[in-house]
Amino acid sequence: MTKTDEFAHLDTPLESSVSPALKFEVLAKCSTTKARASRMHLPHYTAHTPMFMPVGTMGTIKGITPGQLETLDCHVILGNTYHLGSQPGPELLEKAGGLHKFMAWDRGLLTDSGGFQMVSLLKLANITEEGVEFENPHNGKMMMLTPEMSIGLQNSIGADIMMQLDDVVSSLTTGPRVEEAMWRSLRWLDRGIKAHKRPSEQNLFPIVQGGLDERLRTISAQELIKRESPGYAIGGLSGGEAKGSFWRMVNLSTDILPTNKPRYCMGVGYAEDLVVCSALGVDMYDCVFPTRTARFGNALVRTGSLALRQGKYRDDFTPIDSECDCSTCKQFTRAYLYTSVTKETTNCHLITVHNIAFQMRLMRDIRTAIVEDRYPQFIRSFMKTRFGKTVPRWIVDALQSVNVDLTVPDETGYFASAIDSDFQKEPNV
Repeated sequence: MTKTDEFAHLDTPLESSVSPALKFEVLAKCSTTKARASRMHLPHYTAHTPMFMPVGTMGTIKGITPGQLETLDCHVILGNTYHLGSQPGPELLEKAGGLHKFMAWDRGLLTDSGGFQMVSLLKLANITEEGVEFENPHNGKMMMLTPEMSIGLQNSIGADIMMQLDDVVSSLTTGPRVEEAMWRSLRWLDRGIKAHKRPSEQNLFPIVQGGLDERLRTISAQELIKRESPGYAIGGLSGGEAKGSFWRMVNLSTDILPTNKPRYCMGVGYAEDLVVCSALGVDMYDCVFPTRTARFGNALVRTGSLALRQGKYRDDFTPIDSECDCSTCKQFTRAYLYTSVTKETTNCHLITVHNIAFQMRLMRDIRTAIVEDRYPQFIRSFMKTRFGKTVPRWIVDALQSVNVDLTVPDETGYFASAIDSDFQKEPNV
């Protein structure tokens, strides 16, 4: 699948915003939910949203090349500031002309701030008002990451979108630490804005924090709006919290954040989450899930995922997905992939190609349904395929909040019953 302008026939934006390095145009809105389809003009590429962004920690997506990502019509990918700052380092990246040239990628790039490592590497971190002191996993030396240093590293990397350094706490954390982190993140944002040396070439997105506390989330979002940023992120979620809390924090945030600017929900990658959060008004997503699960032999399909290491696929000579047009599905069978799915890098690569293709096709289908104003029907069809007539309660509740009631029969007679299940993990089929 190569690039096509899905929105070529939509000439008049319903809403728009213009920043020095970003122009955002809302081209279609769902008449029932908060979903919208938009065009986002970045310095290196014009992306279509809602979109999913694969994660490339150190300038590479494991198991797939930049050329293949382009063929799959991936618009934006992620880089990790913490790891890129350690290896290859800002000096080499500046000599190379930035990460785009270094990794031979001419489309959109987004870099995180390094803040997430406060959670994932907490045993190695010491958090103060100055910043975060880490033990570098590459050489064991201590490394201080301040808001200014985070922005400086991201300026060297040259990403189209940069994230502020925020004081990240686990979504399971409660009490005074959550409010402390929220206010500190705002102070660090202001320091990052002052340190930003390339505002006409790179966009700095602030991050809504506040844990699972509605009051703190509201304060955070309202404070961020005062900074007039080119776009906004919703952070501190997808960390093991109950999905009922997750969707409510997303919905609260999109209710407050400007409607004419992009909204990025960080760390979201499961297919049902993408469908639900798009209905809640989110435009951008990222997650390691599609590529990481491929390395364990799991191929994504609309019903969940196929654990291709299971013996039942030994004699299955069908493709992963007969409706998928990726190179893996065109050329290889489940039986072939089963033979060495977790042993040979080639087979991990083939499943990675398919999983990225799956995510890109899902997002295209979401965008098309929004443009054609049939997103509620798309949601119902997706949930019927995914779960049948027993849909996790959090999904039913989330969709009811935006006027899609799965418990009421549609024109085909389909309706669902809510079950008490968070579905934190993909079901294997």
